[in-house]
Amino acid sequence: MTSSSCLYTGQVVHRRFMPRAHRLRYRVFWMLLDLSEVESLSKKLTFFSRNRFNLASFHDSDHGDGSDLPLLKQARALLRQAGCQADQLVIKLLCMPRILGYGFNPLSVYFCVRQDGSLEAIIYEVHNTFGERHSYVMPVQGPVNGRASEIVEQHCPKGFYVSPFLGMDMSYGFRVRPPAARVEVSIQGKENDKTIIAASLSGARHELTDGVLLKAFASHPLLTMKVIAGIHWHALRMVLKGFRFHARQPAHGAVKVVNGRGMQS
Repeated sequence: MTSSSCLYTGQVVHRRFMPRAHRLRYRVFWMLLDLSEVESLSKKLTFFSRNRFNLASFHDSDHGDGSDLPLLKQARALLRQAGCQADQLVIKLLCMPRILGYGFNPLSVYFCVRQDGSLEAIIYEVHNTFGERHSYVMPVQGPVNGRASEIVEQHCPKGFYVSPFLGMDMSYGFRVRPPAARVEVSIQGKENDKTIIAASLSGARHELTDGVLLKAFASHPLLTMKVIAGIHWHALRMVLKGFRFHARQPAHGAVKVVNGRGMQS
C-alpha cells in the first residue's frame, strides 16, 4: 500500500516591517505525516521512529496537549469541538521531526482531509520557546473546499503569546496552498490594520524513504538545533536594534476554535 506521508524541503522566511525592518531566512525540511500511518512508517523505515530515539523521530507528546493520548484522537476531538465531521477524515501533520532526539516546531499544521480529497479544516498549532503551545482550529468554508490547486485563506485574532517582540492586540491572516507537489503557508500579523510581520514556509515534495531522509539530514544537519539557535540569535539582534519588549502573557486555554472564517480563492 502506497504511503500518503512524504517529506518537503524548502525554506522559512520571516520579515518584520514595524517598528523596524528585520529579516531572517533558513532552509528547512518537514515531514507530512498521515497520523494513521506513523506507526507503520516507524516499522518500515530504518532512520525514522515513533516515540523513541532515531536519526529522525516523531513523538506524539511534542504536539497536542502533551499527553500519552494518541495524537490522531486528540486532533479528532478538536475537530468535533469545532463542529466538523471528524471520524472519517484523514489527518496529515506538517512538522519537523526530532533530529537525534531534539525537536522544536514554531508552527505545526494539520490538514484535515475528507475522503474526496477536499479540506474540512486546518489546525494551526503554535509553539513558543517557553514550552507552551496553542491550537487554532479553523474549518474551511466556501463553494469548493480546499483542493490542492486552490488557495485557502483564513483569519483569526491572536490568542497566544509567542514572542517578546510582538504584542497581543493583533490578528493573523493565513494563506495556504494545501500539500501536493508543493506546500506553502504564509501568515501576516496585523496590528491596527497595519502589517507588523509576515512569515512563510514553502517546500517541494519528496517520497519518504530512508534514502531521502539521509539526504535531507546531510543537507540540513542538526536541523531543529539550528532552528532554536536561530530564534535566539535573531532575538539578540532585535534587542540590539532596539525592538520593544512585550511582557509575557499567561496562556489561557490551549485551543481556539474559529468558525466561519476560512475561505478558498
